[in-house]
Amino acid sequence: MDQFGRAEQATDWRGNNNIAESIFQQLIHEKYSVPRYIVVGAGTGGTSATIGRYIRYFLLNGDRPELIVADPERSVFFDYFRTGDDTLTSGMSGRIEGIGRPRVEPSFIRDVIDDVMRVPDAASIAGLRFIEGLLGKKVGGSTGTNVFAVFKLISQMIQSKTPGSIVTLLCDDGERYTDTYYSDRWLQEQHLDIAPYLSRIEQFAETGKL
Repeated sequence: MDQFGRAEQATDWRGNNNIAESIFQQLIHEKYSVPRYIVVGAGTGGTSATIGRYIRYFLLNGDRPELIVADPERSVFFDYFRTGDDTLTSGMSGRIEGIGRPRVEPSFIRDVIDDVMRVPDAASIAGLRFIEGLLGKKVGGSTGTNVFAVFKLISQMIQSKTPGSIVTLLCDDGERYTDTYYSDRWLQEQHLDIAPYLSRIEQFAETGKL
């Protein structure tokens, strides 16, 4: 299969136990069974395409969540979403493995996404380290990107007194990144300073403001 060119065709987005159906099955007994936001990263674009199509097919506009793509720096999806220019390229390799692309992929379906949030790589790594401390389990860079975007949205909801829930994915194990994301030496080599973002996240955990 052409992973990047046909990823959005690989699953039946109307059902058949796809990731979107699984999310809503798990939310049935929650207080907010329809979340305010669903936050995912995009590599091929298959996950966002499946979820975006599903919520537009099954949920009325007034009741459906907004689908937000968290995009790392050096990726073109953020700029493509705003400009519609599918010829964009970044010319740089990404540091957050699994998400973000240096060019627009055919499986990234812009029309089913509500917004794209750009997340600095240092913020992604601060996010994953915070989650490790919270859960006692290492997670990867795409999870760190997702959770930083989620924290920003939660902060906005708190400030606007908007009730609801947010769904995201903890989508990668972090044990393979002990020599990169969990290495201070690697961070120095990459000229990444996560301290300001980690401080912001810790403050958010206490005050709800990011």
